[in-house]
Amino acid sequence: MSFFKKIFSSEKKEPVLNEQEKQSLDKGLEKTKTSFFSKLTKAVAGKSKVDADVLDNLEEILVSSDVGVNTTLKIIERIEERVSKDKYLGTDELNGILREEIASLLSETNSGEATQFDIPKNTKPYVIMVVGVNGVGKTTTIGKLAYQFKKAGYNVVLGAADTFRAAAIDQLQIWADRVGVPIVKQQMGSDPASVAFDTLQSAVAQNADIVIIDTAGRLHNKVGLMNELSKVKKVMQKVVENTPNDVLLVLDGSTGQNAFQQAKQFTAATEVSCLAVTKLDGTAKGGVVIGISDQFQIPVKYIGVGEGIEDLQVFNKYEFVDSFFK
Repeated sequence: MSFFKKIFSSEKKEPVLNEQEKQSLDKGLEKTKTSFFSKLTKAVAGKSKVDADVLDNLEEILVSSDVGVNTTLKIIERIEERVSKDKYLGTDELNGILREEIASLLSETNSGEATQFDIPKNTKPYVIMVVGVNGVGKTTTIGKLAYQFKKAGYNVVLGAADTFRAAAIDQLQIWADRVGVPIVKQQMGSDPASVAFDTLQSAVAQNADIVIIDTAGRLHNKVGLMNELSKVKKVMQKVVENTPNDVLLVLDGSTGQNAFQQAKQFTAATEVSCLAVTKLDGTAKGGVVIGISDQFQIPVKYIGVGEGIEDLQVFNKYEFVDSFFK
């Protein structure tokens, strides 16, 4: 059995997504797929085999789909090796080869192994600190994440530690009400660390399973951001040791290369442990998930594929590649 068949059959013993979730994923990637494959069709028009021209065109297509230059070069290099080894590769085989090589690349990271919204056992409360610039869908992601965790049977508490914008506190309150989970908040301008401290104390008192802390999304001053996030962490650790358990960076997939820049800046400012890539349904830049997953070697945990409350999904690389090449 080939490596490709093996990772797409033996390891996928149970369906990861239900039918509704698969449809959401297919729909969410539609613009990216349409753009990518229309360009690919033009690139191989009139060609019977994969040659230097086809590979040059493919490189351009991958870069324009925001897969990223470094990741694109890796993919092209692997296909060149296949061409050299097999001597002849027909353009009609290119889709299958691309699918295999992207799957192979994703399999080399720890990204995309999850099958459901879950947390490690024996860690209570499990604390997730959420970071990201304003406008990427950070608060919405927190609300949808709270919904999915509650649906999975967990008790969730939200903390509104983005105290620099009244709108952020109000928006998180709306999500807390909508999902039906408690929220801890203070007035705009309050100390974010104080909010985080109160949130953890409240979560412990309520015997909560999961705490999700929103933080300010400012990047104009990296040192200030670093100091602020460090302070929030230290204060939380006075209540619960070794927290946060996750630092989740939310990135807007529709911004393409800008998402790479944000990932670079935030990973320099704090220890990001996982990623959520949002707004994939509104863009043809869905290739950014492949590039970010490969370049930063930080697990992509969640993807946003629509505006509905159900449209935040765990990122599973097998389902993602399956859907992309369907």
